[in-house]
Amino acid sequence: MSSNAKVAFVTGANGISGNALVEHLIRTPKTEWSKIVISSRSPLKYHWQDPRVHFVAVDFLASLETIIAQLAPVCANVTHAFFTSYVHSDDFTQLRDTNVPLFQNFLTAIDLVARHTLQGVCLQTGGKHYGVHLGPVKQPCDERHPRYDDKGLNFYYPQEDFLFSLQKDRAWTYNIIRPNAIIGFTPGGNGMSQALTLALYFLICRETGEFPRFPGNKYFYNCVDDSSYAPSIADLSVWAMTTPQAANHAFNHANGDTFVWRYFFERIGEYFTLEVPETTDFAAIGESDQRENQFRMSDWAKDKKPVWEAICKKYGGDPNAFDWGTWGFFDWSIGKCWPTLSSISKARGMGWSRYDDTYETWIETYRAFENAGVLPANTVLREMRQRGEKAYKNGHSR
Repeated sequence: MSSNAKVAFVTGANGISGNALVEHLIRTPKTEWSKIVISSRSPLKYHWQDPRVHFVAVDFLASLETIIAQLAPVCANVTHAFFTSYVHSDDFTQLRDTNVPLFQNFLTAIDLVARHTLQGVCLQTGGKHYGVHLGPVKQPCDERHPRYDDKGLNFYYPQEDFLFSLQKDRAWTYNIIRPNAIIGFTPGGNGMSQALTLALYFLICRETGEFPRFPGNKYFYNCVDDSSYAPSIADLSVWAMTTPQAANHAFNHANGDTFVWRYFFERIGEYFTLEVPETTDFAAIGESDQRENQFRMSDWAKDKKPVWEAICKKYGGDPNAFDWGTWGFFDWSIGKCWPTLSSISKARGMGWSRYDDTYETWIETYRAFENAGVLPANTVLREMRQRGEKAYKNGHSR
């Protein structure tokens, strides 16, 4: 084993970004990463076979003494710590109360436990850093943009300030990664799961024959959007933490392309063998600086769980996955009346070159959910549709 082999610590391993980071790291040689410590508040929902993986159950909202005692046996030689833990609430005013101490306890503990070996800390935040969740902002979002007047509510700012303050007297460096809407697989429920929520919507519409209307507004239906693929976020995070010129920098993340929901919505529906006509009759136009939805998914979903359970019996899938739908988040994400694009020129200029086709990232995510038994297999859906079409043709040819 190389004496230069690094030791990773990944928090939030059950989440969308933490899971992707672990998947990324286990594909590296042992000579590069000799040990991968992972943590979560809850038991692991997915088990990795790589012997380098060491799991420790940690609640970063517990007392600092408890956290240090839990980390000390496995994290004493950590060189690079990746923080992806997050406690979600659809009420943005509640996010600071939990997520600030969550990060502060993590950083204080790992700084103490791995004080002789720690080389870098990576904090993942997101587009809310620029205020895109509140209303129109300067586009595209750029790392050089100043902080907005957050009225003391944006939890990313105190997280960053605590990181900056502690790092001043340390040898380790930091990185901050700011993705947009994250698409990727999770082995369980996740606070912001746009891809899975849309899959549930389309599959239920397919089963009931309901017209699959775009739930947002006319403006967002026709504007340009971008996305962040979790495996790509992992790639950027590891690149930043191991590239000397990237030390002590924040980086936006996006896949590198853009899309328009008007056409993207139809393509995703087609994957689920659902014909998605263009939405032309909009109750919500999207001409304000507030969110507008022609209907709320959170209301639509209230009586749909039995339909999902019937789908699972017929085609396969996990009946519990309906509860993983993030209907309130989806309402927000496509109910905006303003664009939310991020520039990735800074990372590009420093040498990060990965590019992902956003449509392909959604399909890869769905394939992962299918392999895990969460969604019915696309092959089954297509086979059933072909049988139905064949039966229909036979019936009309007699």
